[in-house]
Amino acid sequence: MDTHEIFSTLAIYPPVIVRLDGRAFHRLTRTCVKPFDDRFHAAMVGTCRRLLAESGLNPVFAYTFSDEISLYFADLPFGGRVEKLDSVAASYAASAFTLEAGLDAPVAFDSRVIPTTPAHTQDYLAMRQAEAWRNHINAYCQAALLDEGLPPREVGARLKGMNASGMHELMFARGVNLAETPAWQRRGTLVRHGRYTKEGMDPRTGERVVVERRRIDADEALPLFSAPEGRQYLRSLLGE
Repeated sequence: MDTHEIFSTLAIYPPVIVRLDGRAFHRLTRTCVKPFDDRFHAAMVGTCRRLLAESGLNPVFAYTFSDEISLYFADLPFGGRVEKLDSVAASYAASAFTLEAGLDAPVAFDSRVIPTTPAHTQDYLAMRQAEAWRNHINAYCQAALLDEGLPPREVGARLKGMNASGMHELMFARGVNLAETPAWQRRGTLVRHGRYTKEGMDPRTGERVVVERRRIDADEALPLFSAPEGRQYLRSLLGE
């Protein structure tokens, strides 16, 4: 029967992006604070931390906004087998998010593998960050209009076709400057491996020494990836 597993040996070479998306998360987010829920965001960042530190998949970094996570791999586990990579990444993310969010019901992520290059990765992340911005302004406008008592269908009709400038004006008239909202809401969060120094004692000599340790850092004040500062930030992550 192994001959019927037609995709089991399909493999890919790094670098690779694996994008995870929450499946049917709109049911979960009905109970979230609008337009952005700090607890939900913390659970997504915690999931990214676990994917980097504990999953055994060893991605270089994770970029997240809303219910989406993009993992960048310079090296691949499982010999680059696509089915294995997809299934383990999605299942681990679902388990990790369930723990991080303290849920008593299962959730699911879907997963897709995207072949890439360092240059394409910069363009990809700039594209996803632009989507984070669109998600951000839509979330604020929808929440504001719903709070004013408009029915969801009317909210959708009012916002349909409205450009970013119009949404800015809509929120500015209600006392909210969308350019001054928390950076993670506008630009997403990037979770990466970092290092720090710690003072300790050499047990052999009793002397005080400074040692370097690894940790997982979450950057919540990201530069704009399409700008020169953002491109430089991404190049440093990609080892260019």
